[in-house]
Amino acid sequence: MHKSNNFDVVIVGGGASGLMCAISAKQRNKNISVAIIEKNDRVGKKLLSTGNGRCNLTHNNITAENYCGSFKKQSNAVFEKYNTKKLLEIFKNLGLLTFCDNEGRYYPQCKQASAVLDVLRFACGRLNVEIFCGENIRSIRQGGKSYSIKTDGNEFVAKKLVIANGSKAAPKLGGNSSSADYLKNLGHSFVPFSPALCPIKVKSDVIKSLKGIRANAKAVLFDNNGKIVKEEIGEVQFNDNSLSGICIFNLSLYTKKDFLISLDLLPDISYRVLKSLIYNNKKLFSDLTIDNLLTGILQKRLGQAVLKESKVTDFSRKCNTLFDSEIENIVKIIKDMRFPVIENCGFEQAQCALGGVNGREIDENTMQSKIIKNLYICGEAIDLCGECGGYNLHFAFASGLTAGESL
Repeated sequence: MHKSNNFDVVIVGGGASGLMCAISAKQRNKNISVAIIEKNDRVGKKLLSTGNGRCNLTHNNITAENYCGSFKKQSNAVFEKYNTKKLLEIFKNLGLLTFCDNEGRYYPQCKQASAVLDVLRFACGRLNVEIFCGENIRSIRQGGKSYSIKTDGNEFVAKKLVIANGSKAAPKLGGNSSSADYLKNLGHSFVPFSPALCPIKVKSDVIKSLKGIRANAKAVLFDNNGKIVKEEIGEVQFNDNSLSGICIFNLSLYTKKDFLISLDLLPDISYRVLKSLIYNNKKLFSDLTIDNLLTGILQKRLGQAVLKESKVTDFSRKCNTLFDSEIENIVKIIKDMRFPVIENCGFEQAQCALGGVNGREIDENTMQSKIIKNLYICGEAIDLCGECGGYNLHFAFASGLTAGESL
């Protein structure tokens, strides 16, 4: 332990942004003393879970358009300074090789999130960054030209303070609202955290019957006025009372109660062609019961749910008894199956959170507070949330690098 617990810089939070901030600061000035305070028993716990354990650390198309929040416009300055190429160079210099998949997502070559965390930890070790784990912060106060950070058993004094301890997302991995408490107490305004990049609870009479099914679909989010808010194509997963999958996670950034999600279950097949296919099945399966009508077109249970939504509920009927109007309705449902939104699922299922310190109160060129001198904020503590695909980790790293450079 540092003799007096006095440091030039104390970083609260040993996640992606905090670790990168410490490395950036020490690389530019090896003589400053830097400490990371982490409440978990180890740093980078959440980082290990990203990208299904493979760590999707960035994307080949990082722009502000893939984010939402009050820091959105300002984030362009961060991304111009630390774009994808620059971030990959930094990781290469830390010893990490990466590759890009067909969707433009970058992963470590070894496909292990632990490799990303290890190169960050090793760099902190080489640069003599002091890391204190298992430290539960009780209070943070500014007095004179320094900050006092009291934990259960220690007190740290810092000339400069960095808040990088994330959001309420993924509480099992340490997510909480402490950054909001610290920053509000220091005079900042704060947009309340809400879950994002998570499943969406929906109203539906058939959703329970679809539990466990996955289907490629085009998902379109409509607002209360019927205007398209966002659309995505990808795999949709049906749960007990919610829709999930990457494309649904991206919609969750924009959802509000009573918005509407429309699924086109066969986006690559036109309305006209689909109608012809169903008429052909009517003929092929003429003597079979109606619940077999969509065999070969949709998964069995999904096909039956479509029939129920189309008001074709008597499965004892034969396919050859279907009326033209019923076939028309079936085609409409397949191309536009509707699910009114109730709300996003909770923080336990959220990868990230909307909300954070108001972006207008942060200098995007330094990540320094405009409210309080020598206070820096980076990562999920800021009101900025990106889509799935490495966008949030990129901002965590880039904002940490920016803050470290400024320190």
